[in-house]
Amino acid sequence: MTNGTPPEPSVALRRQAVALIANPSSGGNAKDEEAIRRAMDALGDGASLYRWSPESDIVATVRKALDDGAEMIVAAGGDGTAMAVAGALVGQEVPMAVLPLGTFNFFARGLRLSEDAEEAARAIREGSAHPIRVGEVNGRVFLNNASLGIYPSILKAREDIYARWGRRRIVAHWSVFKTFLRFQRPMRLKITADGETRNRRTALVFIARSAYQLDFFGLDGATVISDDAFAVLVAKAQSRRDLFRLSSRLVRRKTKQGEDYELIRAKTFEIETARGRGLLAFDGEKCREESPFRFKMSDAPLWIVLPAKDTDTETQDTTA
Repeated sequence: MTNGTPPEPSVALRRQAVALIANPSSGGNAKDEEAIRRAMDALGDGASLYRWSPESDIVATVRKALDDGAEMIVAAGGDGTAMAVAGALVGQEVPMAVLPLGTFNFFARGLRLSEDAEEAARAIREGSAHPIRVGEVNGRVFLNNASLGIYPSILKAREDIYARWGRRRIVAHWSVFKTFLRFQRPMRLKITADGETRNRRTALVFIARSAYQLDFFGLDGATVISDDAFAVLVAKAQSRRDLFRLSSRLVRRKTKQGEDYELIRAKTFEIETARGRGLLAFDGEKCREESPFRFKMSDAPLWIVLPAKDTDTETQDTTA
């Protein structure tokens, strides 16, 4: 934290009353009541289960859990569920943990949590809370990444395919191929980062706050995350052919900074699109908003629970 580390909230030391907020639509594991039951058993007698869906108010659900005396909030679902709960808990003294029950679980994997529900719950129960700053775009919190361009379009196509075939990773990969075939032209952008302005034409801008996710795809920028800044990756791709080549290199972890993408380091920045409105993606969710898109670090901290085995070390993943 830039203004010094605030004192650890006393509630993070007790954690007798745990609220597990489950999103039953996150992925295959989230629908498995047995996985949730085993996680609840591992969290202990003080654990209570709250159901939430993206169509309902997550702030109201979190407030209900806090009013009921919750000393820790566990987001059970995928990255979208974790992001929603984090948005409701930024600035609160009650710590947040993540139980990975989604499709990709990048945030939970960055925290080095097991994707086995029971094992992850035990690690959470014995963990400790640490303050982090999360990313914000136009006032919306995100944990892993935000993006403009082809990736939000992929998410839109993915939702349509999910509705027909279910949530599977192979279906997610098919949505990428389908969206590339439909690609028409790159975006025209004005990017102002820490006072410096750049004009770019690109199919994708990817804004990262997860060192784990960058390492997973073999992309540069992990040290930028460690310095508590955004790693802004501007793809060089401007055509379908470029996109397929970039995708192939990503799969093989062979991308090169300067050749495949430009890396911009920024504490605060703004992206202005040539069109008045743009499709924005953040942690797997998406929305259409007016340009410009303003990015900054959260002013208040989010207390996040690290698993017990990592509490003695400071890792770059916890800044994500």
